[in-house]
Amino acid sequence: MICEVWQLGRMAYADALALQMQLSEERGTTEGVDRLLLLEHPHTYTLGSSGHEEYVLWSHEERERLGIELFRADRGGDVTYHGPGQIVAYPILQLPRDHELRTNVFGYVRSLEQVIIGTLWAYGIKSKPIPGLTGVWVDTPRGDEKIAAIGVRINVKAVTRHGFALNVNTDLHYFDGIIPCGIRDKGVTSMAALLGAPVDETDVQRTLIEQFGAVFGYEMVESTRRQA
Repeated sequence: MICEVWQLGRMAYADALALQMQLSEERGTTEGVDRLLLLEHPHTYTLGSSGHEEYVLWSHEERERLGIELFRADRGGDVTYHGPGQIVAYPILQLPRDHELRTNVFGYVRSLEQVIIGTLWAYGIKSKPIPGLTGVWVDTPRGDEKIAAIGVRINVKAVTRHGFALNVNTDLHYFDGIIPCGIRDKGVTSMAALLGAPVDETDVQRTLIEQFGAVFGYEMVESTRRQA
């Protein structure tokens, strides 16, 4: 199986959402192609379909001063932050279904976790899932901290949208303006914070692509289309 990789650079959240909608519709046809979109957003808070607005702590005026946009998204999960130094992955995949047309959503999310865990392991960072919580976590002297958030949407044709966000060189200060994923007793971290130095984001993307192909069984083919 082939999966096209689109490396899109920095893209506004609204534009990325529109592109996902377009590509997911295309993927739902018989001639559709599986794709992995890799990009970075400007400063953005997003609330999932069950997100609580009270978990956004900074006022509209403060967000405006800092240039942070706020969006309601149709993904799972609560509130999260996207911004520079973070790699966002939006897989547009046709998932397999059983004879009763059921989709293994749980298995798909576990596979995304394994992609992230394998990527971090390549940098010597040991990470893990936590039962009952989504995302990928690391042990720190302060306790468990989230290094990657996951929130997905799967349509009636079993085509995926949204995906995950990995904190590479992210400015963690922007997480102070929210209660990330509605979890009050756990913090967030980044690869740079754990390694004590900035990390080459191009290299991390390359590793993510390799891990995605290995976990999902794809031959990953980089596309020149729509690249920033």
